[in-house]
Amino acid sequence: MPTSGHRHIRTFLGAAIALTVIACAPRVETRGNLPDSELIAEISPGKVSKDEVVEILGAPSTVAMFDTEVWYYISERTETTAFFKPELTDRQVLVIRFDDKGIVSTVQTIGKEAGKEVDPVERETPSAGHEMGFIEQVFGNFGRFNREK
Repeated sequence: MPTSGHRHIRTFLGAAIALTVIACAPRVETRGNLPDSELIAEISPGKVSKDEVVEILGAPSTVAMFDTEVWYYISERTETTAFFKPELTDRQVLVIRFDDKGIVSTVQTIGKEAGKEVDPVERETPSAGHEMGFIEQVFGNFGRFNREK
């Protein structure tokens, strides 16, 4: 028959194992606004206006910068395990284009596979005023010393 001390050790070990398993389970996060496929099916090209799109799908995630007749509904799902970098598992972009009368002309869904990895450039633009010349370094500390009184 186990003693009280053995029971406490078993309880502690069980809790430690449970916490380890929970910590290793991936955390799934969904960001953005991608409406249900049933709602998307209600958007018929040539029949639905901008106002009706807003009523059905809500406001878009963004509007094209140079063409306000293109709306984007963007959503992505990531999984993070413990302390590792999040992994992108799914990305969907719904693109709705309107004609010059504000009526839907095309509806298109773009998936994760259409995306491209972009490597940021590590260069820095030098700015004037942050580098000290030789004379500034030699004479820069004159008058900065405290004199004893």
